[in-house]
Amino acid sequence: MFDINALKSFDWRSLKKFTSAQSAEDLNAFLESLPETVGQTMLIIAGVTWAAAGALGLFTTIQVQKLTELRAEFEEAEALKPLVPSIQDVAVNKNEVAQFVDKMAKVYDGISVKGSGASILISASSTAQFGRFREAVGHVQNGGSGWRVNIDRLCVGRECGKNPLEATLKINKVSVKRPG
Repeated sequence: MFDINALKSFDWRSLKKFTSAQSAEDLNAFLESLPETVGQTMLIIAGVTWAAAGALGLFTTIQVQKLTELRAEFEEAEALKPLVPSIQDVAVNKNEVAQFVDKMAKVYDGISVKGSGASILISASSTAQFGRFREAVGHVQNGGSGWRVNIDRLCVGRECGKNPLEATLKINKVSVKRPG
């Protein structure tokens, strides 16, 4: 801890000898006699060390300056980057799909229309019903407000198995999320 009494008892006049003209002459005499007392080899080593430290300091300063400029350019580029909203598909409410399926089943008799979550399965037992099948798929495509219909599975012909006409349509709504 700092002792204030020691500071008060310090003899400030003793520092006067370091600021006198004689002290500058003493420093000059010391530096002139340094090569004789230390030796030239040690002076060369000290000079090379100081030069290396100076070069390292200069290199570091230049690199820091470049890094600062690069950081400023990066921040400027980030500031110019526009905020873009993200678009996401959100599954349609299954109750909304169920109501739509009930209406469709009444309109397209002879074709099986079933709802399963956010999907609608349309099937027909005969290829003779292709016209109605096609219209039912189109009806779903133009179905609810804001619907985005994707064909998950579509099968027409003998390869389908039990029903020669089958389509599974997955229904989503597009949601736009604000950037932030």
